[in-house]
Amino acid sequence: MPLRIIFMGTPEFSVPTLAALAQAGHSIAAVYTQPPRPGGRRGLDLQKSPVHQAAELLGIPVFTPVNFKDEAERQAFRDLNADVAVVVAYGLLLPQDILNGTRLGCYNGHASLLPRWRGAAPIQRAIMAGDPETGMMVMKMDKGLDTGPVALTKTVSIGADMTAGELHDRLMLAGAGLMTEAMEKLEGGELPLTPQPEQGVIYAAKISKAETRIDFSRPANEVHDHIRGLSPFPGAWFEIEIGGRLERIKVLSSVIEKAGGETGTALFDDLTIACGDGAVRLTRLQKAGGKVLPADDFRRGTPVPAGTRLF
Repeated sequence: MPLRIIFMGTPEFSVPTLAALAQAGHSIAAVYTQPPRPGGRRGLDLQKSPVHQAAELLGIPVFTPVNFKDEAERQAFRDLNADVAVVVAYGLLLPQDILNGTRLGCYNGHASLLPRWRGAAPIQRAIMAGDPETGMMVMKMDKGLDTGPVALTKTVSIGADMTAGELHDRLMLAGAGLMTEAMEKLEGGELPLTPQPEQGVIYAAKISKAETRIDFSRPANEVHDHIRGLSPFPGAWFEIEIGGRLERIKVLSSVIEKAGGETGTALFDDLTIACGDGAVRLTRLQKAGGKVLPADDFRRGTPVPAGTRLF
């Protein structure tokens, strides 16, 4: 028989998994997602999460608790009498009452090869660290942070120039297929669970504003990984003097070049910038409030001649 599932997720990353589970014929008893947040051009309108919007289109009841501290919220979850909860980028820590609130427990779709990159920003951290591969994992949740036993794994290679946005989309689709497979196996009583190894644990801390500025004193490969790991959001950036004042420029992509010179200085007129070791050529850029532009278009409006200093 199809499973009765509570789905818990919030961003776009979660939507394909919700859709895939519904399409597979499972009964989605309810969707839990983060409450609507201020948004719109002026930040005044309340915006429903992508999962909230998808659930409404599918005709699924939606719950948006701020947390599960209220016993009434925990009881409402239990009263759904679900077989299992599926969690993909929900954004709230789940108390033990919720982890135990379904017949078969809670299963999480996590975007890393656990135990490497437990935590909030596994996609960005994998690229920023120069990892050659990552993946999606379905794990049974326990009270720790991404510490539960692993059921299924799908490995995904990380291309040398792949951005976090590109990897996000690849993992998003891989995760939908993997979770559907996991629920099929769980339904048949054939889902294996393997404890995570104790060695190799690394935490993927949330990206802070303080680390988004580009440090051209680092080797070119590290600068390149930093840029692509933060693309498209929140974006790595530098400052440059334009019209007598410093202006912030976001960089969305780059390539590594075999060149060298004074750190943080444009070596040529094509936005090749010297790093601590080697150089990077900036290929897509964005001024504050402007469009993302290829380097040639950017330079037509904002020339960066050889010798220009970037800060």
